[in-house]
Amino acid sequence: MNETKMSFLLDYLTAAIRLSIPLGFAALGGMWSERSGVLNIALEGMLLTGAFVSASVAFLTNNAWLGLMIGSIIGGLVGLLHAYLSITLKVNQIVSALGINLSVTGLSAFLNRLIFSQSTTNTLPKLAFFDFLTPSKLKRFLSAENLLMFFLIFLIFCSIYLLFFTHFGLSVRAVGQYSLAAETVGISVSLIRYSCVTLSGLLCGVGGAYLTLVHIQYFAEGIVAGKGYIALAAVIFGRWHPLGIMMACFLFGATEALQLRIQAFNLNIPYQFLNMLPYLVALLALLGLGSKVSPPKALGIAYNREIRG
Repeated sequence: MNETKMSFLLDYLTAAIRLSIPLGFAALGGMWSERSGVLNIALEGMLLTGAFVSASVAFLTNNAWLGLMIGSIIGGLVGLLHAYLSITLKVNQIVSALGINLSVTGLSAFLNRLIFSQSTTNTLPKLAFFDFLTPSKLKRFLSAENLLMFFLIFLIFCSIYLLFFTHFGLSVRAVGQYSLAAETVGISVSLIRYSCVTLSGLLCGVGGAYLTLVHIQYFAEGIVAGKGYIALAAVIFGRWHPLGIMMACFLFGATEALQLRIQAFNLNIPYQFLNMLPYLVALLALLGLGSKVSPPKALGIAYNREIRG
């Protein structure tokens, strides 16, 4: 009995980690964007871009590595588009992000029917690492899932170092807090914001590629299912700090894993209510913070160097 409980617990924790990895990539990207002062509700569209492009490229070329690379690059280009609209054209950042989300949703649905109309995406090639290694235990340790998890952990500590211990991180925080003062000391507000928003798209592209090439191994409409919005909630709940954000992502991943296991028990509970559980937890987490959260002061405000004060 104890072994059964331990096995269930280990399976649950494993599932929670798997479900939190795409959230982690997206939320880390959202943190960089919002630390620089650009509100990024487009995380959903960027995740979907990475998921669709990586699946399409991998399916057409039978090369999952190429799919991962192209998916992350196109995700970065979507981030660049959001940066151009909100920084150069000074479009309202919420309007720009929602436009991207809606456009990507419609375009990916249309192209999905063209690319996969005659085939099934279950034949997507698997993203595999070091297949030439013969020991089975070593293969499992160096699986794509584990190495992307290690890569995410590496990015967390890199983000902490860059954000709090480098001149670049100081510039990002300065731009996000008071853009005018940052430009006064010679920091290019536009360059910092462009860099951070593009980085946000790149990381979301990796998270989307993880969904289709590693975790699920197929693409279907609605595959992202609001994960970008949950990642945005994780950014706020984690107080724009990499470690806090990752803890929030694990909480939301654990909640999603829990609702999947409750469904497996065939309880007399409508599955729609169980599907609501991760979003309900995200909402309650944000409501619990209330006014305790202090976002970057320049968040969502387009910088205009012609206006002083």
